[in-house]
Amino acid sequence: MKAPTFGMIAPSHPATRRGWLFWPIMGGLALMGALIIVLIVAFLLREGFPLLAQGGITRFFTDEGWWPLEASFNMTPMLLASLYLTLGALVVATPLSLAIALVTTFKASAGLARLLRNLVELSAAVPTVVYGLWGVTSIVPILNMWNPPGASLLAGILVVALMIIPTITLLTQSALQTVPQAYIQGAAALGVSSSQTLLRIVIPSASQGIFSAMVLGAARAIGETMVVLMVCGNIVQVPTSLFDPVRALTANIALEMPYAMGDHRASLFVAGLVMLMLVSVLVALGEWAGTRQRRMAA
Repeated sequence: MKAPTFGMIAPSHPATRRGWLFWPIMGGLALMGALIIVLIVAFLLREGFPLLAQGGITRFFTDEGWWPLEASFNMTPMLLASLYLTLGALVVATPLSLAIALVTTFKASAGLARLLRNLVELSAAVPTVVYGLWGVTSIVPILNMWNPPGASLLAGILVVALMIIPTITLLTQSALQTVPQAYIQGAAALGVSSSQTLLRIVIPSASQGIFSAMVLGAARAIGETMVVLMVCGNIVQVPTSLFDPVRALTANIALEMPYAMGDHRASLFVAGLVMLMLVSVLVALGEWAGTRQRRMAA
């Protein structure tokens, strides 16, 4: 008599054959995604190499200014503008995002928390051009009344901060939810107030995840094009005030690519390569922070 096989599928069963195909297909798609990134980097290098070969990468930070028609390609003012925009947006967005995440995770009722989460997720899906329109019609006129011309570094910081709040909030919520309930229950048993529990136990325990959220928010901010193109004024200069108009590196690529030729065109591909390197560094920092948090949790 043949022994019964409980929960076993014969090797020739169709489900087993489909299982054998799953991981090869997934592996092939993963390799395809990685190959696309490699091809993008290769394309940027190929297009920018003729200009890189003339003076190396240092010329893009030591030339007299950004005057492509005179073969001067100093990207420093635009790179600094991008960094200032990113850092300023993080300073504005991080406290707001942390507050929303804490309220929705620990304080709000179930209905209110669900409503706030839905609003945050909805704002994450808003096209960036809509944020830009809001900035042009609301933020820029207000700043213009305060300190003309209105289109400035500060306008870009405020609008980009609003744009990255959903990203930081959602990732911060995930980090806060990984804090063991035993920590919170133990603090309550010792008579620690809820505010002190959040400030001294919950936030430090989730600090790596919060840092990872900030890094990924910065990666989105530094790569933003449409918003900074619409509200920052697009003047190539190193800002000395929050009210100075600036041009970010991404906005410069979008503005000048349609008519750029020769070395001018090649310089824009080098700018794209610089932006890709910056974003890659930020993503690597976020991955490092996430990996460290997972190891500490384990």
